[in-house]
Order: sequence, then structure tokens, then C-alpha cells
Amino acid sequence: MGTERLRRLASDNQKSLVNFLRDMVRIPSLSGRENKMAIRVKKEMEKTGFEEVFIDGIGNVIGRIGSGKVRILYDAHMDTVDIGDRKNWKHNPFGAEYRRGTIYGRGACDDKAGVASAIYGGKLMVALGIRGDYTLYVACSVQEESAGGKGIEYLIKKDRINPHFVILAEPSSLNIIRGHKGRVGFKISMKGKSAHAGTPWKGKNAIYRMAPLIQKIERLNSRLSSIPPLGKGTIAVTKIDCEKASLNAIPDNCAIYLDRRTNTKESEQGVKRELRTIMGRGGKLEILQKFFTAWELPRKHPLVVSCAETYKALFRRNPKILLWPFCSNGSYTMGEKGIPTVVFGPGEERFAHSADEQVKVEQLVQAAMFYATLPGIIAKRYGKI
Repeated sequence: MGTERLRRLASDNQKSLVNFLRDMVRIPSLSGRENKMAIRVKKEMEKTGFEEVFIDGIGNVIGRIGSGKVRILYDAHMDTVDIGDRKNWKHNPFGAEYRRGTIYGRGACDDKAGVASAIYGGKLMVALGIRGDYTLYVACSVQEESAGGKGIEYLIKKDRINPHFVILAEPSSLNIIRGHKGRVGFKISMKGKSAHAGTPWKGKNAIYRMAPLIQKIERLNSRLSSIPPLGKGTIAVTKIDCEKASLNAIPDNCAIYLDRRTNTKESEQGVKRELRTIMGRGGKLEILQKFFTAWELPRKHPLVVSCAETYKALFRRNPKILLWPFCSNGSYTMGEKGIPTVVFGPGEERFAHSADEQVKVEQLVQAAMFYATLPGIIAKRYGKI
């Protein structure tokens, strides 16, 4: 395949790619409410030449190109977080404003840019007649933000799409991410005894009972061990709630929510144990959702090498190959299932979940070119698997 020919075709399709992303940004799609997005995505897949397109039982949209031996899955999620305080936005979060080569709006970066580029990567493949001994699935999954991995878990277990390789089209600044930290959420509740605030000695203030534990958690974060290659785990209090009859009542319950990031040597039982140790006998510990596993793919793994080769062939420079502090569907595909996985996608990580979320159109086009090229390189070099 000629790189210049691909570049010209990608440029010719830029307007359609931009319009598609803007359409998606205009559609609110919180986790669990992706139906309208799914309909729009399915329509685009059908229009761009995918051989098979369907919406599965949980709401994922899946498109297929080819029927070769090497099964490759591109995954990008359709759901977004909420917009937060509207006052913090200079641009309408659902306006899909397009200015000076940048598209603004909720999901423009995380992860509707990945959806758009992955689908248009497929379109470029079809238009150029690129074929090889591979089957490419492009999955636009649901509930990544609220239940990380649920959509892709359904895809693999129920739809029986069993890929040899997975590329997660998450915003990575077009860097190749070969591993990332795991994550687990906790809730700790502390009971007290309510009383009138005018006679606080008659009650037991649940906030005061919780305060020493919060300080212990802060100290725990500073002494968590650093283990190569992902480095130091982290723990942070991210929310505090309390229950009280009124503002002039002593609260009888206080709850804190924790975000714990893990490296490859830390386990669910281990992080539970360290929390119970500092809690002592006070409080109730609950795990939220599930334990998302940390993972790492070796730098010399065939998938990482193929991604680097693709990047260098297209952009005439060496890529950055990094590890992430974030978490993604890779905790399921690689962390749980052991399927070789990398993250590569348009958009800068710093704009994900932010007010005035944005993505540069140049990165959309470059990512689409990458997605169009990668399957052939994987299949050509590593087809005998």
C-alpha cells in the first residue's frame, strides 16, 4: 500500500470524518444511555463499507471487515462522563464547535474521537482495497466510564469475538501505551450518634470519628511501594458524605470514597488488607464495582513492535512508547484475559473529562491512517499464530 495514496485519501475524507465526530458530540451519551449514539454509529459503519454491522444485546456496535486468520479488535467507547458545572465551559458541551482545526464538546476527546477514527480507518481500508489474512472488528462499546470493561467483556464472552490482538482507541496523544495501572474503588462508612448541635456531647460525631482515618490514608499514600515498571501505587480520598437530620444536628454517619491505583504486584486482597489494618475495628469497608487489574506488555512484544513499525512508516519518526497511570478496558482484555493489548488514539489525555474537552482534527486523520495500516502489518509479520 502506498503511504502517499493513503495520505491523500485520508485528506479527502477529512470533512466527512469531522462531520461524523461533530454529529456524535451533539448526542449526549452518558453511560447506560448510549442508544441514540449507537444508532448513529451503526449508520456510519454501514455507509463506510463494513461487511457486517450489528448492535449486540448490551448495546455495543460491532463492525467487521475481512474474514482472515488473525483476529484484531479495535475498541472505542461511546459513553461519556457528565459535563459537570456548565459554568466552567466556554464552549457549548454539546455544540460540537469547530474552530481553527479543533473540535470542542463532551466526548470530543474521550472517546468519540477514537470511535470516529477507528471507523474511518476501516473506511480507508475498504476504499483502498487493503486486504490481508486478518479479520478486523471495530467495536464501539458501552459503559466504559461507569463500569469499566463491562461492554468489552460482553463482546468477548457473549458475542464470542475472541481477538488475538486488541487496540484500544483511547486518547493517548498518538503515543503507544503498552500497559497501565489497575484501579479499585472503596467506600468506608463510620457510624456515630446524632444529637442537637447545641449539645454535641450527647452525640458521637461520625465526621470526627472518620477524621483520623483520613489522615492515616494520606500517610498510607506516601509509603506505598514503587515497583517497576508501573511505579508507585496511589490512594486518594475523592469524596466525603455524611448523614444528618439538619445542619444543626450532629451527623450519625460519615462515608468516604477512595480511588486506589495499583501496580502489577498489588492484588485485591492485599489492598483490602492494608486498609483494614489502618481502620482497626472501626468502620465498614466496601469494594465498589470490581478490581481492575494492572498490566504491562513487553516493549519487544510483536504487537508493540507492529504498532511502532506502523507509526514510523506513516509519520517518519519514532513513536513514544509509554506506560499509563490511567485505567481502561485493557484491565479486562490484557489484565484478566491475557489478550495482547495496546492503547493508541487521537486526543490528549489532559482534555479527557475536562470542561472544554477538545481534539485536534489533525490527530483524528493521523489515527485513522494508523488504524487502516496496522492490521496488514500485524498479519504480514505475525500471521502464523
